[in-house]
Amino acid sequence: MKRWLLVCYDIRDPKRLRRVAQLMEGHGTREQYSIFRCHLSDRERERLRWELARIMEPEDAVLFVPLCPSCSTRVSSIGAQPEWETNAPRVIIV
Repeated sequence: MKRWLLVCYDIRDPKRLRRVAQLMEGHGTREQYSIFRCHLSDRERERLRWELARIMEPEDAVLFVPLCPSCSTRVSSIGAQPEWETNAPRVIIV
């Protein structure tokens, strides 16, 4: 079962920041510079955590915010934002 998840990060080094951004683009949709929304299974989420941990250093931080189905329908924004479809397409960059 897939769930919505916001992934927010603060990466201190520009080179690591680019690597993390590229990885995240393969797992979700960019909402803001360092915030992605992802529709992942538990296994995919753990795989993403593992891949991020391989890139990050101790001074970096990543925050995973799970959203329940009810919460994801109440997300609001100002500006052009796409709807949060339950069957969002996913592309993995290898």
